[in-house]
Amino acid sequence: MSKLDQADRDHLDKRRFAFPKQRKEPIENASHVRNAIARFNQVKGVTDDERDDAWSHILKAAKEFGVEVNEKSWREIGKS
Repeated sequence: MSKLDQADRDHLDKRRFAFPKQRKEPIENASHVRNAIARFNQVKGVTDDERDDAWSHILKAAKEFGVEVNEKSWREIGKS
């Protein structure tokens, strides 16, 4: 998996982040979507409302890239 440096991040459309305001957790491909889910609970400095919005962005990207998501809500991550 490739890592994005700051210059690459600056060029990404804000819609390609789970947390667009903070530009956290890129979701521009299937690998990034899986990574965003795995690291979701590690994101600091965001509200539950922002997490709800981010989860919606992740689910939309997951559908676009064919990533299976078993959790219905971000609150279910790590519960099973």
